[in-house]
Amino acid sequence: MNFFSKLTSKNEQKLIQRLINGDQQAFEQVVSEYQNIMISVARAIVGEAFADEVVQDAWISAIKALPKFEGRSSLKTWLLHIVSNGAKSRVRRENRHSSLDEGWQAISSDKFDNTGHRYDDVLPWEEATPEALLANDQLQMVIEESFQQLPAQQRAALSLYDMEGIEMKEICNILDVSASNVRVLLHRARTTLHQSIEKYQDNK
Repeated sequence: MNFFSKLTSKNEQKLIQRLINGDQQAFEQVVSEYQNIMISVARAIVGEAFADEVVQDAWISAIKALPKFEGRSSLKTWLLHIVSNGAKSRVRRENRHSSLDEGWQAISSDKFDNTGHRYDDVLPWEEATPEALLANDQLQMVIEESFQQLPAQQRAALSLYDMEGIEMKEICNILDVSASNVRVLLHRARTTLHQSIEKYQDNK
């Protein structure tokens, strides 16, 4: 358990105050802890080409906004929310016709459990991608290509929940969507990857 996993609300307030005061060591600690996941979120939404730039802009925005940070969420969630908003804005600038919300409206949310799996899903996510399959380099390429082609919100939800292990409530705050919509996004993303895996196996 590292320093950040043990942060209490009071300790986090002290950390934030150190950041506001320009404490370089505090800033280096926060960057070390959160840079990778911020990159992951940005990359999931906007793609590899702009991820670093989005995160750099997010740090600048966060530093400027820190004095107004009210602590309604954790520092981590707040930072990821800034990254998410920046990445989604960048997607809109790069492609005015793309829909960040594409891929969730068509299915009623009551068909999903609280982890984003359909109640009638015959192919659970965990069983669909065992380590033996993922050890196949060619299949990894197929999965990565399929992942990159997902709508931005689907990529982000899948990355945050299945790859980063972030709780549903946090993802709702980060992506500005309801829990039911996150579950639908997860299902759509998983279904697309399942289909890619099945197609690859059928063509072997």
